[in-house]
Amino acid sequence: MSLFARYILPITVLAAVGSGLMAGLLFAFSNFVMKALTRLPPEQGMAAMQLINVTIINPVFLLLFLGTAVLCAVLALYSVLQWQSTTTVWLLVGCVFYLVGTVGVTMAFNVPLNNVLAGSKAAISVAPDVWPSYVKAGLGEPEYGGLSSSACPNSAQAEARAART
Repeated sequence: MSLFARYILPITVLAAVGSGLMAGLLFAFSNFVMKALTRLPPEQGMAAMQLINVTIINPVFLLLFLGTAVLCAVLALYSVLQWQSTTTVWLLVGCVFYLVGTVGVTMAFNVPLNNVLAGSKAAISVAPDVWPSYVKAGLGEPEYGGLSSSACPNSAQAEARAART
């Protein structure tokens, strides 16, 4: 057994745990944080979201979000190079869910939305125009908004299944 192969199980478990933790974070955010912010006056909801977007960029979040992505990239590469069983199929499926459905959607859609929000002043004159369109996109209209939160549990489940086989 190669040195690399000996570490696949621990890497898979860490990736599944990371995906599960991200699923919980995204679930909480989509399920009640955004809904609570929409109940505030637009300028207050917008200002709170701007603070959240600044505060979330911290070492713990970045390690979880990007560390899980690195683990998934390693597992995806391993899966392609060692394509021999259903285990590698499940590994690849889980990794694709996380890398495309969570990281990809976040980078392609959520970060640009957050950048627009960050560039706007949370004032009574601006917020009624900017905040509703941000909320509409962030809560799943258009359809891509909910992809991140649904990709993480699928990723965790596929990775956990691969770890068991």
